[in-house]
Amino acid sequence: MWPRSQPLRLHASWCNNGRPSTSILIPFNVLRTRPFCLSASRRQNEAKPATSDPVKAIPYSELSIGVPTESQVRSGERRVAITPQNAAVLLKKGFKEVLVEHGAGFQAQFPAHDYEEAGATLVNATRVWTDSNIVLKIRPPRLRATTLSPNNFISGFREGGVIISMLQPNSDRYKNVIDTYQSKGLTSFAMDMIPRITRAQSFDVLSSMANIAGYKAVLEASNEFGRFITGQTTAAGKVPPCRVLIIGAGVAGLSAIATARRMGAIVKCFDTRPATKEQVQSLGAEFVEVTDVKEDGSGGGGYAKVMSQAFHDAELRLFADLCKDTDILITTALIPGRPAPRLITEEMVASMKPGSVVVDLAAENGGNCEPTVPGQLIHHKGVTVIGYTDLPSRLPTQSSTLYSNNIT
Repeated sequence: MWPRSQPLRLHASWCNNGRPSTSILIPFNVLRTRPFCLSASRRQNEAKPATSDPVKAIPYSELSIGVPTESQVRSGERRVAITPQNAAVLLKKGFKEVLVEHGAGFQAQFPAHDYEEAGATLVNATRVWTDSNIVLKIRPPRLRATTLSPNNFISGFREGGVIISMLQPNSDRYKNVIDTYQSKGLTSFAMDMIPRITRAQSFDVLSSMANIAGYKAVLEASNEFGRFITGQTTAAGKVPPCRVLIIGAGVAGLSAIATARRMGAIVKCFDTRPATKEQVQSLGAEFVEVTDVKEDGSGGGGYAKVMSQAFHDAELRLFADLCKDTDILITTALIPGRPAPRLITEEMVASMKPGSVVVDLAAENGGNCEPTVPGQLIHHKGVTVIGYTDLPSRLPTQSSTLYSNNIT
């Protein structure tokens, strides 16, 4: 028996196969009357599995970083992957050099002399690819040169190089790109595939860009809307506030809510995930939901999941009623790895008041709104439908700054 003044010390050990190699049975009444400490260990009594040769580490001082221009006539891309401020950060971390293509930051309002003052080296497009170990981009680099994009390609990139970019590996448009990178001996990091977890939060470029897209969507809608967003009482009479409906309470949807509310609009928001209700209400919007079918749309990683047909039919009936009294409609609904769900029909758009505006943030993935034309602004039976796919690029200075912060 142990002296009462001493705590019990319990120790157990396990083999690699998970079976205990020692066991101790202590009567429960003893544990109730004495303090105790518990420890455990794992005994290495089996052969260790064979390990491959470790990857050879290369010090930062031997690595060059390249920043090519993102400008493409077809896409209208105006962002740049690295700002002058973060070019200086990379050099301070010990990288050999930061090679920036001439004019890479021009459309994002980052002039060449700012990069030079930060310590970066201005080079032509060829040197960005041939002299860099790591290339930082926003749009996926093309596999070959084109007349519209003569410099944004990887044919001259050295074997063993690294590309860090938003690569859209699940998109049909870029499904063969990753295989080509691999065949050329390249390593690629898809910034748009980083999971939304706490440890990776500082690298979450999707949230950064979605935040900007939601904000810019409200501004684009207000430019096309023919009235005030906020309500006013003037000598000429009362002006009613604009009524905004937002579908989807993700990062883009919440950003749109906050922006519209700051402008004085009356905002309603729908989401299939009941957990978002508190977030929507905290921003001053009304949360609307399907009442006749109870189903939780929460999926993995904070995204929505595919809903049942019964729920889908019920939400379409709800949207048909809401659209009749909506001045600005902003849709943001996306499901990872799938085309955007079709939520707004042509009949719903036709039922909106003349002069109303629809902004479809899911246009690049097929669109939530049936009349949407990706990349274009159209008019459908008196309603303006905006299907721009480059909203973050339309705020190039801010989006470049946030992306650069994420990537560095």
